[in-house]
Amino acid sequence: MKKKLIFSICLFLIVSCSPGKSELFKETDFFVESLYTTYESYGILGYSENAKTTSDGLYTITPIGRLINVKILKAVEKEEYEDLKEDLKNHYEGNTKVNDVYICKAGTIMIDCRD
Repeated sequence: MKKKLIFSICLFLIVSCSPGKSELFKETDFFVESLYTTYESYGILGYSENAKTTSDGLYTITPIGRLINVKILKAVEKEEYEDLKEDLKNHYEGNTKVNDVYICKAGTIMIDCRD
């Protein structure tokens, strides 16, 4: 029983600290912060030149205006987007720069930094 508990905790830590998500959080943090230090807005045109893809190729982060779009670059079920939305919500919980994290109608995740 004790071994199962230790194994479960280790597995949880490995999964929750995956490099893909830490890099994703680092990139989204960069865009969120830049909206308060460098840019008023990323605008509608030319947003793709600011897009970043994580080094593992799993996520693309694209700023549009004062929204940050996060897309999973592989075919996934809706539940994976729900899980990612919850991870991002938890990451930005208490951050006054982020108003909301939601799944938009296009199926991707938006981080809302609008005033």
